Amino acid sequence: MVKKFYASTTREALRQVRDALGANAIILSNRAVAGGIEIMAVADMDVATLTGQGPAAAPRQADAPRRAAPAFEQPAASQPSLPQPVPAAAAEHAPPGAASAVVAEGAVQNIVKEIKFLRGMLEGQLAGFAWNDMQRREPAKIDILRNMLGAGFSPALSHQLLDRMPAGYDFDKGLRWVKAALVHNLHAVEAGHDIIERGGVYALVGPTGVGKTTTVAKLAARATLKHGPAKVALITTDSYRIGAHDQLRIYGRILGVPVYAIKDEADLQLTLADLRDKHLVLIDTVGMSQRDRRLAEQIALLCGGGRDVKRLLLVSVTSQGTTLEDVVRSYRGSGMEGCILTKTDEALAVGGALDVIIRHKLDLHYVTNGQRVPEDLHLASPAYLVDRALKTAQEASPFALKDDDFPLFAAGMMGDGEGEGHANAAGQQKGGLRG
Repeated sequence: MVKKFYASTTREALRQVRDALGANAIILSNRAVAGGIEIMAVADMDVATLTGQGPAAAPRQADAPRRAAPAFEQPAASQPSLPQPVPAAAAEHAPPGAASAVVAEGAVQNIVKEIKFLRGMLEGQLAGFAWNDMQRREPAKIDILRNMLGAGFSPALSHQLLDRMPAGYDFDKGLRWVKAALVHNLHAVEAGHDIIERGGVYALVGPTGVGKTTTVAKLAARATLKHGPAKVALITTDSYRIGAHDQLRIYGRILGVPVYAIKDEADLQLTLADLRDKHLVLIDTVGMSQRDRRLAEQIALLCGGGRDVKRLLLVSVTSQGTTLEDVVRSYRGSGMEGCILTKTDEALAVGGALDVIIRHKLDLHYVTNGQRVPEDLHLASPAYLVDRALKTAQEASPFALKDDDFPLFAAGMMGDGEGEGHANAAGQQKGGLRG
């Protein structure tokens, strides 16, 4: 049942274990031997067979003193709970052997919990060994990885890029390669092909506070200067916020363009029919959380009934990468034209937002960096954004990873698909980069 595996590196030994015994194999021991690493492991099915023998599989009280004392005391909440006693009243009416079955089940659960705890400790140690081994063999990649993680890029995208980076590069050459790869995969709409030039009907969508109304005003002002106020119209669906209509009407009055408020699909259909001679129609929508149940209704309002309404998602760089990932997944769908990066003047790190845009292959239309209308609206420059992201200094930030933190952090990214977290990361990596 217990098998030994030998390899020159820890990563290779773990791969042998995974191939032979499966992704859920239990690591029993690991040690350095002449020429490499020796790992002893057992398949999880064999452990289940051993623990399925009933009460005999539970550790005996007489053996308890022989266990080595732990190196540190575990919090009470993390200690495996003992089997709960069966109430006497329930035991009287239970079928023969039911009480012993409950005790046996509790003992098995305790064993499984202890095995999972030991497995987590061993995986952390092995990840540290693998990290140190990688640091010894490819120090430049490790330094670039530190740089990318410090800039806010996700482990999924960082790992994918470094796996594709040619071998033998030093830090400077490797960092230039990574920058070029990021710029290549960050697709920005070029001058002459932006929505102000092309025209059409566009709805700006996104969570509350990302700057939709201000961005609508900026786009309308640019379009008015380019094509005249007679060719531009504004629509608002925001009937929830107090003063939302008034704010857009003030912008419309200043620019000399009409502003329409709609309530439902029929109202939107009639309004768009009346505005079919306009070059550019901009729709300011209600700010909704990505987990709001009304989000599906908003998408149906904009895209239902054959309406040719394209949606632009506003991505705020002030949001965390995990939040932006959730936002993009919720807002994606029919009619998504691309995104606008907002509030770049309010954030230190822009890597998380660029990471989400790259992995989801969103076309980046504009970047906003202030409240001025229309000055603080620009076509995106991938080279500038990537260079700014990788130059971000976070040494003084308490959120920046220190040297001692990286081996622990590596435990979540050294594997090739184990566990739910790895599965999610692997899913994000697929198709995350353009060809």
